[in-house]
Amino acid sequence: MNDNRTELSINTEVLEKMAELAAKEVEGVTGLAKVAIDLKGAVKSKSAFKGVKVESVNGALKINVYICVEKNANVKAVAEKVQSEVKEKIQTMTGTAVTKVNVTVADITFPQAEEEKE
Repeated sequence: MNDNRTELSINTEVLEKMAELAAKEVEGVTGLAKVAIDLKGAVKSKSAFKGVKVESVNGALKINVYICVEKNANVKAVAEKVQSEVKEKIQTMTGTAVTKVNVTVADITFPQAEEEKE
């Protein structure tokens, strides 16, 4: 019997980039906050500050996303949309189960006043 199964392995940094792109597509999200990750992660990573952290736990993914939202956005609705979009896109693109998407609103973005721009 010939078993031609292939195993897919995706680097955590690629998964983080996928989650970042999915979160940024949500209306009301102005970007991702750059938060400090743990020291162990900082040693392994190129950057000590990230807006997304992905952990693989028993073959499933746990994702933490730190977002910045517009000042007039409905924060609860934006956070829920980020959760669903990130989960759906990662599961669709990788076929890997996403067990949890934690969204932290880390900052609110205010538009610059006209006098500040000049």
